[in-house]
Amino acid sequence: MFHLRTCATKLRPLTASQTVKTFSQNRPAAARTFGQIRCYTAPVAAEPFLSGTSSNYVEEMYYAWLENPKSVHKSWDIFFRNTNAGAPPGTAYQSPLPLSPGALSAVARAQPLVAAQPNVDKLVEDHLAVQSLIRAYQVRGHHIAKLDPLGISCVNFDDAPVTVSSNVGFYGLDESDLDKVFHLPTTTFIGGQESALPLREIIRRLEMAYCQHIGVEFMFINDLEQCQWIRQKFETPGVMQFTNEEKRTLLARLVRSTRFEEFLQRKWSSEKRFGLEGCEVLIPALKTIIDKSSENGVDYVIMGMPHRGRLNVLANVIRKELEQIFCQFDSKLEAADEGSGDVKYHLGMYHRRINRVTDRNITLSLVANPSHLEAADPVVMGKTKAEQFYCGDTEGKKVMSILLHGDAAFAGQGIVYETFHLSDLPSYTTHGTVHVVVNNQIGFTTDPRMARSSPYPTDVARVVNAPIFHVNSDDPEAVMYVCKVAAEWRSTFHKDVVVDLVCYRRNGHNEMDEPMFTQPLMYKQIRRQKPVLQKYAELLVSQGVVNQPEYEEEISKYDKICEEAFARSKDEKILHIKHWLDSPWPGFFTLDGQPRSMTCPSTGLTEDVLTHIGNVASSVPVENFTIHGGLSRILKTRGELVKNRTVDWALAEYMAFGSLLKEGIHIRLSGQDVERGTFSHRHHVLHDQNVDKKTCIPMNHLWPNQAPYTVCNSSLSEYGVLGFELGFAMASPNALVLWEAQFGDFHNTAQCIIDQFICPGQAKWVRQNGIVLLLPHGMEGMGPEHSSARPERFLQMCNDDPDVLPDLQEANFDICQLYDCNWVVVNCSTPGNFFHVLRRQILLPFRKPLIIFTPKSLLRHPEARTSFDEMLPGTHFQRVIPEDGPAAQSPENVKRLLFCTGKVYYDLTRERKARGMVEQVAITRIEQLSPFPFDLLLQEVQKYPNAELAWCQEEHKNQGYYDYVKPRLRTTISRAKPVWYAGRDPAAAPATGNKKTHLTELQRLLDTAFDLDAFKNFS
Repeated sequence: MFHLRTCATKLRPLTASQTVKTFSQNRPAAARTFGQIRCYTAPVAAEPFLSGTSSNYVEEMYYAWLENPKSVHKSWDIFFRNTNAGAPPGTAYQSPLPLSPGALSAVARAQPLVAAQPNVDKLVEDHLAVQSLIRAYQVRGHHIAKLDPLGISCVNFDDAPVTVSSNVGFYGLDESDLDKVFHLPTTTFIGGQESALPLREIIRRLEMAYCQHIGVEFMFINDLEQCQWIRQKFETPGVMQFTNEEKRTLLARLVRSTRFEEFLQRKWSSEKRFGLEGCEVLIPALKTIIDKSSENGVDYVIMGMPHRGRLNVLANVIRKELEQIFCQFDSKLEAADEGSGDVKYHLGMYHRRINRVTDRNITLSLVANPSHLEAADPVVMGKTKAEQFYCGDTEGKKVMSILLHGDAAFAGQGIVYETFHLSDLPSYTTHGTVHVVVNNQIGFTTDPRMARSSPYPTDVARVVNAPIFHVNSDDPEAVMYVCKVAAEWRSTFHKDVVVDLVCYRRNGHNEMDEPMFTQPLMYKQIRRQKPVLQKYAELLVSQGVVNQPEYEEEISKYDKICEEAFARSKDEKILHIKHWLDSPWPGFFTLDGQPRSMTCPSTGLTEDVLTHIGNVASSVPVENFTIHGGLSRILKTRGELVKNRTVDWALAEYMAFGSLLKEGIHIRLSGQDVERGTFSHRHHVLHDQNVDKKTCIPMNHLWPNQAPYTVCNSSLSEYGVLGFELGFAMASPNALVLWEAQFGDFHNTAQCIIDQFICPGQAKWVRQNGIVLLLPHGMEGMGPEHSSARPERFLQMCNDDPDVLPDLQEANFDICQLYDCNWVVVNCSTPGNFFHVLRRQILLPFRKPLIIFTPKSLLRHPEARTSFDEMLPGTHFQRVIPEDGPAAQSPENVKRLLFCTGKVYYDLTRERKARGMVEQVAITRIEQLSPFPFDLLLQEVQKYPNAELAWCQEEHKNQGYYDYVKPRLRTTISRAKPVWYAGRDPAAAPATGNKKTHLTELQRLLDTAFDLDAFKNFS
């Protein structure tokens, strides 16, 4: 509790004289009460510093002194002892002696001005105990709260017990002190309107506030205002009161939640549904959060959750039609839509309805989620951020997110931690999320003692100072109160908050599982546990809030609703997955009421647009802005490229982005170091060299009324950030959302998002998404973690058939191919083609994920340049770039046709020229690998009738593109010729870390590619 300041070269604690002066300046009043003691200010002749220091400092020091008088400076010890003993205002302070020889011992001998009364020491000690007692309840009261409805919690806090009335001796008090009256400090609200209470009543009220069915963790928060807000919500006497109408509403919601699960169990007892039994209170809890948030102005709530309770949430929170849910259990239901579909407890939903409590419109969206339980967390955050962005909600007052978690996943999945650390970042914050943990006190079969190292599953939330409200789920009113407070916290402070519903799972992991195998004692207790609906109904009947017939009528009314919906569900013969979209794009798929045509206009631009964008990209569009000297040279080089009507990679990207902004397309680029670019090529954010935090984004100065450009460096996270950007791209089709890996190799840390959302998203959930992944790739001797974006993995997951030649005569064959694929995989070898594929991504009449293997050395390669002529109106993205040199002039003389993709093309052309084989070897670049350009490659093969075919790649044989390309090339030519391989041998690692070995491997690759006899031994 020391406050240190620098004095010459020494650090020393502040004395009473120094702080009392500041306290006196900030608090003109003659006195302020700290608990029982009145601390008086005094005129002092102290050195003038610390002006503006908060008066809370004195209060905090006083509490530190109460706990340990030796923890403060000696002058403070004397000051507090004097005020405790009743010193008159202005006399409590004693000026310390100068720090001359012997001064320290003199200070040690200093005595209080006021002689202590016989009972002063006891009085001080008693107040110490009471103050410490109050603080102990605030800090650790949740340790002994009655949170577990089963009464078998095994949480071990490994610290001293909290004092209760039977153990007041722990703090030096005794039974005779229980009826003494003590004044209350300003950091507690247990007194209500009273400023002093007997110790017995103090303890009773503290136990009512902190040790019943609610346990509050908040004292780790370092903001006094926030701590005081929470104290007031839980300590104020009588604060948790509900009207009879609110109790009846709560009962009705519990009836719906409970009877829905019971109905499903009766009708489909052998089906998995991952029901809510044991945590039926979740439904009224969520509805309370939504009601309170709606009351505070929110009109759009985006939710993410695992499978447990999803059907119930869809039915009773989102209000999905019951017959649409029930028909999903029909095993004979046919799928009407494309794709494979997904199990019913993974599906999402979007619905706009009236909130009956607030009479306001509210939109609810539940994001579809795979069995990777917490994977949806960043996706929900990204979608929420996008919806806030598009409606101009800069403070999160209109759009919010609610995330549901299981206890084992919340503690065990690292993506939870990554998502929390996005919560306060400027370009990622959603201004507070309400997290609801369905704390089953068990994973699948693993109990908490084996599943986590922290006492609570929610401890990860402490990293962002989120308050955590633990609550016994068998006390519905306590749950409702906590949920109201959580919604108010989010509305007030726009920060994350956690509600921990401590419950149980009445069945096993699913309805077919037998939990007694591994948790016999827990499930013996569960079998004896009375359902929460029955408990609460009995309570309300005993209170006279409802009578038994009213309760039974409520049950029969909902049962009838379910039966009628069940009857209607039998009429459903076809499953329409499109009814389960969590992110509909109204108006996008039609034009003038008709489906959009399968065409794509030219992606080229007029020369004046290209020139204008180039000029802005090579300048600083704001005045009085000093840039780095090295950046000045880069901008000058860009300007020269524009004058020469040429673009490099960075300029091509700039022109693609700039032109889309002109057309009203919002662009968002994020990832680690994307503002500058990992390879110092992009520089989309300029930094003033003389003024901290002064930046300029020239891209936002291109056009009047242009769409905004967002470029943002991310946290050092791939999994969380890619999920966030995927969610952002879900919100609107009229945005280009890009995520760039620092090196392509690092995308494997985000493999879950790629495997579960991006690759199969449309097949599972009929959810199109146009996200773009920029993955720097290339074998350049940089070692195994900085070379390969693992193209083989993306290509292996493509859904085209290598053994089937499609109808090449189909109208708009290339666009139809794109529509049928699950994603597009490209490796551009020219800046111009990169420019075109980015623009095509938006101009297509549909959206597909785009995977781009971007270069490193080509960013500055002198041959990797594109003329404006290849970017003008009428030009398009080239799926295949054919040979255009001497070999193409005499195709019958060509002996070998090399196919390749990406950077290796420049190595091949250089070697071909050095060997004088420009007429004997043709090189064709495949720019779009998937969907495979069968039509264009067939033309290439037919053009060179006497050439043998070889695939050349710089990646190892068991990696890269070979296993994908070879069978498709063979299908293209009806297996008339073999397709040989020129490249590195198979290997476990993607690249060598030894430069000499790298060059040796490269030379061997080139030797094989241009040795015309190389494949004869394999004939």
